[in-house]
Amino acid sequence: MGVVDTATAEHYRWGSDCDGWHLLRAGDLGVIKERMPPGSVEQRHLPSHARPFFYVLAGQTVLEMDGYRHALVAGQGVHLPPGSAHQMRNASAADLHSLVVSAPYGHGDRVSLPAASADNEDDHA
Repeated sequence: MGVVDTATAEHYRWGSDCDGWHLLRAGDLGVIKERMPPGSVEQRHLPSHARPFFYVLAGQTVLEMDGYRHALVAGQGVHLPPGSAHQMRNASAADLHSLVVSAPYGHGDRVSLPAASADNEDDHA
């Protein structure tokens, strides 16, 4: 495999106006670059087998995970264990750019859930 970037990687659209690029698709590992525009919210879901690690490249986001809100900014990340219900929200005025690294490859490994209200705030990732 050679050098890969968003110009050469397989692109897909998700949610109302979000972008994803498959930088690596292997059975034991997946790497996806994502872009979420201001105001976008992903469907609340949980991974059943994959262990994704979400890392913010640029922008800021609020991740609701198992009833707690985690504010993340560029340079911060969080591990989402299998079975952890979560929802990402870009409440900022700028695009959110992130990497999702999953082992094993986890694109499509999701159980959709209804939205939940998160009343607890955690200021550390």
